[in-house]
Amino acid sequence: MDNSPDAPFVRFQDAGFTYDGKAFVFQHLGLEVPQGQFLCLLGGNGSGKSTIAKHINALLTPDEGQVEVFGKDTRDPQFTYFIRSNAGLVFQNPDDQLVATLIENDVAFGPENLGVPNPQLRQRVSAALEEVGLSGFEQHETFALSGGQKQRVAIAGILAMDPAILILDEATAMLDPRGRKGLMRVVRQLHEEGMTIVMITHFMEEAASAQRVVVLQEGQVRMDGAPEEVLVRSDELQHLALEVPFACRLALSLQRRGVDVAPCITDDALKEELCGLNSKM
Repeated sequence: MDNSPDAPFVRFQDAGFTYDGKAFVFQHLGLEVPQGQFLCLLGGNGSGKSTIAKHINALLTPDEGQVEVFGKDTRDPQFTYFIRSNAGLVFQNPDDQLVATLIENDVAFGPENLGVPNPQLRQRVSAALEEVGLSGFEQHETFALSGGQKQRVAIAGILAMDPAILILDEATAMLDPRGRKGLMRVVRQLHEEGMTIVMITHFMEEAASAQRVVVLQEGQVRMDGAPEEVLVRSDELQHLALEVPFACRLALSLQRRGVDVAPCITDDALKEELCGLNSKM
């Protein structure tokens, strides 16, 4: 095991996994995630995204090869508690993670089970709720919250455990556009503060917020690079049943009509391009 400071936080080495002992979800997979990176995993149904996420949290372990998280072999039971305590996984449906009626009790559940003493526990709950923009909501009931608020409570519950990695498995899928934007603001802020993020999404505009995008097909890495490099490859993405972001589709459409604009992956970048054209006219 490599415990050097420069070792990646997550490392899949020639890893393979099967649910039924026959068909591999992924095989011979090599993937590394360095500390502090914001990685987005993209792919169609059955590409292995969620299965990979569960391996990072040690909910699943490989049948072949090796998966290391923080330099620890996920198959070694002596490291399971450590890995799960430091790699927080947020699921698609927040109702699957809410365990208490009151918000403060729900957020306190994880760190309390880690044995965090009461004075520090209260500090962690307050800090986690502040991180997700829910300060003052401690005594609110979880069932009365909106979908976006519930998801932020779920994230707060993970943050209160003080993890090193936040894994988001389609965490915005059940939210409305406003809820998605609010949650993505929280995720970007956490990354700016130094947290390692692994995000699974099917919203290409969210993928544009990441530092790195990995596109999977049948458990294999088909593309790997910065969003500006990956999300503009429209023909390849369409072949993998994925769309490019709306801003990129519009920019490519304008290019085909002879308009001199660069490929863009965000609305703001496209606005700048169009404003620059307007100033030249």
